[in-house]
Amino acid sequence: MKAIMTVIGADRVGIVANVSCLLADMSVNILDISQTIMEGIFTMTILVDTATSPHSFDEISAALSAKGEESGLSIRIQRRDLFTAMHRI
Repeated sequence: MKAIMTVIGADRVGIVANVSCLLADMSVNILDISQTIMEGIFTMTILVDTATSPHSFDEISAALSAKGEESGLSIRIQRRDLFTAMHRI
């Protein structure tokens, strides 16, 4: 299943590495990634595929939330179909 992730927080070294390592450890594939820094605030949007992960979507979401709390970031994941439906004009 494809999903959209967002990562937001104060910019610092290692954010991309920490998030991508967690995804790799859970066998979640990164399909596309975009990031920017706006006045010291790091923002990243990632399209991922969870199809090959042995973990449920809820387990992946919980692990990302825990990583965010641990590192002072807001890390969220939404199923792509839900994300698309919510942002349709």
